[in-house]
Amino acid sequence: MRRTTTYSAAPRAIFENRHDAGRRLAAELREYNDQSVLVLAIPNGGVPVALEVASALEADLDLVISRKIPMPLNPEAGFGAIADDGTVILNEEAVKRIGLSRQQIEYEASKVRAAIKQRSILYRGDRPLVRVSGRTVIIIDDGLASGFTMMAAVGSVRHRRPKEIVVAVPCASATAVNQVEGVADKVITCFTAFTPRFAVADFYRHWYDLSDDEVIRYLRQWRAQRFRLDITPRQDR
Repeated sequence: MRRTTTYSAAPRAIFENRHDAGRRLAAELREYNDQSVLVLAIPNGGVPVALEVASALEADLDLVISRKIPMPLNPEAGFGAIADDGTVILNEEAVKRIGLSRQQIEYEASKVRAAIKQRSILYRGDRPLVRVSGRTVIIIDDGLASGFTMMAAVGSVRHRRPKEIVVAVPCASATAVNQVEGVADKVITCFTAFTPRFAVADFYRHWYDLSDDEVIRYLRQWRAQRFRLDITPRQDR
């Protein structure tokens, strides 16, 4: 495994926005230029980052949907993650610490599965999954805090028999990098922070939560760019 990293003891804004982060991450992935690679974005925040990388590498782009499982009564925190094929990764330490029963875990997980199914229909429609078997796959998000969402995504993609799985993110906590290195073939970051507190948003000057509508617009933009489609509404042509 190899990491491309810069280390710091204090979080600071390094990227203007997700597009800037994607362009800078693409520079770290230049070894994959002129190779047949597949870029998979974790929505929502990973989509604009991945779009920049896929454009720079002239790679195929698709999604792998992975969502955290929120803690009861504290939805901002999570105790694991689920991917779109049903792969579940639990933070067993957190589960034990807050004393979650199997029934509670399944109840929270079932709500996340339903949300993933809705998003998959919304984002993908009836389009088939892009072929992964035998290919180098680069999975991208806008950052790694705990790493569990990415680990679920990697597990999901691994079931589809890729040649290699590369995890690439603009910023990550050292703890998350160590976790993800256990399941991915390679982890590449622009910046890895060794700090007691880590928040992805701290590394972006302009940060907000992307809406589903924005994700759909990015995907339409990508298809138009990649396949030279005319997506202008008929009345505007």
